Amino acid sequence: MRAALVTEYRKLVTTRLWWILLLAMVLYMAFLSAVLGWSISQDGGVSGTSGTGSDVPLAPDAVVRAVYTIAVTFGYVFPLVIGALAVAAEFRHQTITPTLLAEPRRTVVLSAKLVAGAAIGLVYGVVGTLSAVGAGAVVLTALGKPTFLDDASTWRTIALSALALTLWAVVGVGFGSVLTNQVAVIVVVLAFTQFIEPVLRFVLSLTDWGAGIAAYLPGAAGEAISGGSFYSETGVGTLLEPWQGVLVMLAYGVGLAAIGRVTTFRRDIT
Repeated sequence: MRAALVTEYRKLVTTRLWWILLLAMVLYMAFLSAVLGWSISQDGGVSGTSGTGSDVPLAPDAVVRAVYTIAVTFGYVFPLVIGALAVAAEFRHQTITPTLLAEPRRTVVLSAKLVAGAAIGLVYGVVGTLSAVGAGAVVLTALGKPTFLDDASTWRTIALSALALTLWAVVGVGFGSVLTNQVAVIVVVLAFTQFIEPVLRFVLSLTDWGAGIAAYLPGAAGEAISGGSFYSETGVGTLLEPWQGVLVMLAYGVGLAAIGRVTTFRRDIT
């Protein structure tokens, strides 16, 4: 198992793709965090929804949660893609054949990919979250707004955000084991994360029964881990408890990997 883990980790970090995607994530998250921090700190900016249905300005701590968790809200596509390509790219470039010749136990290979995916996901989670926090804190400071960086609960949110992004890479590996076509993986990931799930969450949140279902969608579960998000702070749906979000994300990742094991990794591969 150790040899398989080392091999899978080296496959991820010895190509340029991982750091190119990471750099793109850093720049994108810093930009979004800075823009969001500025926009919702202005008078008449983004508001949340009160219990009476009227719009109310976001509280300072809600502003901070929305800004600092922007990577969990919009940036999870990066660890998701790198995790999925850890499997799909092997089938695209046909390196899966020597991989299975070196380690014929397919469950071991897939398990090693999940663990290696979690490791690279942690890198994305920490770096992506800190880039959002750094840019957001700079903007909030410049505007004379509190950053709450001296609050232990803020750092708990930051740590949980990194954990959520780590689990997204695990989900990506599971998804890549089911859908092994590299082009299809990228298309489906982008379509689902940038359009299908956001629209579905908004529509479901319009009803009480739908809001309960929406909370178990992967994007909502990831946001639940961090304890808050731009969507939840502005009144779009409700979130599970952080520990429930972890279990849901693990269920997605392990469940997809199990499907991949009995389908893709069970067939003859040449």
